[in-house]
This record gives sequence, C-alpha cells and structure tokens, in this order.
Amino acid sequence: MLEMIDTGIDNAVAFRIAGKITEQDMTLVLDASKEKVQRYGSIVILEKIESFHGVELAALLEEFRYLREVGMSNMRKVAIQTDKTWIEHIVRIEDKLFSGIDMQCFAMDDDAAAIEFLKA
Repeated sequence: MLEMIDTGIDNAVAFRIAGKITEQDMTLVLDASKEKVQRYGSIVILEKIESFHGVELAALLEEFRYLREVGMSNMRKVAIQTDKTWIEHIVRIEDKLFSGIDMQCFAMDDDAAAIEFLKA
C-alpha cells in the first residue's frame, strides 16, 4: 500500500509505503512526479517506509517506462525515512551510484530534518 502525503514543498513528491507496492501505487507516484516535473522542472522526493514487502512486476514495468520517458535528471534530492537498517544500507549504495541525486536516510519520527534536507 502506498499513500501520498503533503510536505508543504511545492516540487515534492511524498508518500508512505506499508506493505507491497502495486502497479496502481506506482502509477499514482509516477503521475504525480510527471506533473511536478512539468510544472517545476525538478523534484524532490520523500519516502516514508514503514514496511516493505516487495514490488509487483507490473509496478516495476511502470517505473521502467517512466525512466525511459522522463529520466532521472530531474530528481535533485531523495529523503527516506525508515527504521530498517537494510534499507539504509541500500540508500548509501544508491547515493554513490546515482551521484547526481543527493539521497539521505532519516529516522521515522524525524520529519523536520527530512523536510529541511529537501528544502536546502
């Protein structure tokens, strides 16, 4: 399940993940991302990962289509709030792989720091 949330940042795409990500969930996020990219030129992303139980294959295909059409060069920062150590390790690796995107992890209850990171 994925739920969109408001951060108060105009060009932010923010969502909460709990469970498995479906094709419908992915479409919701990607449509919001496309709209914000068209409106603002670049976006920042906030992911609050409460639990993660995988991604449907159809959702991954939607993401690949988005990356082929829109790309990643419009993503400036990604803040991930989680209490899962394994996710923090993955984010550190992704931060090195995608050097044009500043990625950082925050504690689940540290909303203020995650928002400030995205605003800076």
